[in-house]
Amino acid sequence: MRVVICFGFLLSVLVSRAQDDFPDYRSKRENFVKMQEKDLRSEMASFAMAGIDESTGKLPLKKISPKEGGAKFIQFEGNGIQVTITTAPFVAASHKLKYFDEKHLVRIDNKPFYGSYDAIPKTAISSVTVLINKDSVQIPEAAYSDIYNPSFTYANEGAQKTLDAVYLSNDNRTIYIYLLSKDTRGSIEVTWVIRDKKYLRRVVDFGLLK
Repeated sequence: MRVVICFGFLLSVLVSRAQDDFPDYRSKRENFVKMQEKDLRSEMASFAMAGIDESTGKLPLKKISPKEGGAKFIQFEGNGIQVTITTAPFVAASHKLKYFDEKHLVRIDNKPFYGSYDAIPKTAISSVTVLINKDSVQIPEAAYSDIYNPSFTYANEGAQKTLDAVYLSNDNRTIYIYLLSKDTRGSIEVTWVIRDKKYLRRVVDFGLLK
């Protein structure tokens, strides 16, 4: 049984956020269902919410749970791997904001964005730092600069819990850095994929849960 099924809010049916009164410019080309790499897709189906329909029969990957974290950061350490994701305040005056009907925020710095879509963000991911056996892996800024209001934990029965984790492929060549950010405006999940100590790509799904 998949671990994610143990948590109440993940039992909800995946839903897409209705956009009846303003457009949603976010691209779906990086969605899980658009993945062409069969090996990556198969492994991600074992843990990603967007891959739940393909999870049957998938063996779980080796998992590194968070070592520590808080509202501003989350850190993972194990198997010679260190990953730290940090946030910083969003300063609206330093960005170009584009609205639809002068009311709904749809682009930041001329790009669609993820996290609390249509509202001015309060925070942004400022860095994703990765060390593998003390070798630094460069994660391009474009891989996280459009992700806002990340939440590393969620409330469950009075406690703060997280589904964020780092997963390792069985051949140890591929590392998946997984972030599920629950949001009342529609949750997002981001997976950064690293293979052979080099950044490969990201997978982004949005509007999953409310």
